[in-house]
Amino acid sequence: MDTVTLSLPDLDGAEVVVPAPAPGPGNWAGAASATVVDGQVWLTYRVRRPIAVGRGVSTVVARSHDGLRFETVAEVHRDSFGAESFERPVVLRTPEGRWRLYLSCATPASKHWWIECVESARPEDLAGGTRTVVWAGSDLVATKDPVIRVDAQRRWHAWVCEHPLDEPGHEDRMSTAYHSSDDGLTWRRHDTVLAPRPGQWDARGARVTDVLSLDPLVVVYDGRPRAEDNWFETSGIARSHAGPAGGLVADDAEPVRSALADGAYRYASTVRMPDGTTRLYVEAARADGAHDLVTVRM
Repeated sequence: MDTVTLSLPDLDGAEVVVPAPAPGPGNWAGAASATVVDGQVWLTYRVRRPIAVGRGVSTVVARSHDGLRFETVAEVHRDSFGAESFERPVVLRTPEGRWRLYLSCATPASKHWWIECVESARPEDLAGGTRTVVWAGSDLVATKDPVIRVDAQRRWHAWVCEHPLDEPGHEDRMSTAYHSSDDGLTWRRHDTVLAPRPGQWDARGARVTDVLSLDPLVVVYDGRPRAEDNWFETSGIARSHAGPAGGLVADDAEPVRSALADGAYRYASTVRMPDGTTRLYVEAARADGAHDLVTVRM
């Protein structure tokens, strides 16, 4: 992948991997992340209903040989975590060979979010795995939607979306902070590395959704210009030449969006396929206002 000239693909020719659970706005399949383990694509995503009938009800872990047709391996329900909703999860196999699922959990009757990890020896057992709260958030900050990488030296890196809670009614604002860890469970926050840009398409929020390259650091991120665009983010590329903890600078390009309904093109995640090609997974708006989880080659 040429990270110098990289651009995100449009959705011409995109294929639906997981359809929305029902027609209409608020019904979404997506907020996905993907990885390749032993030649198979592992995908995790949340299933969401409209606010009045449930919000994010479950997180699914699935696998595929071709990146298109997936079989469910595990499913976790929000009630098991006392959460009001789920958002973007991460699934991975640790360097020691164990499996982890990181879950973004909404605190009931609150704008607060926390991130919890479940770990097991087999992916099939994740729903009953050992649980650890890895980012608790606070009264002033909600933490969710992590992007996690482990480098060749077994150092852990994470980019975590933060929502400030200091102004009631403005909790949709978001930025991204970088964290590091030795084990993926205890993390050290370094700094905010991606923030909204006044007057730009990401003026209300900027959230890293995928890391395309660690050296140099190249990421995909999504954002929105107004509070009214919450849930309908569009996506672009940002870069840093100062390592994983360095501040990210957005490419000078218009964001990529769906041509349908609310335009959502969000939570983009990529995997390098066994044949050397790169496949992108993204939550995208369809004509009736629902969001499907779709995939397209880059």
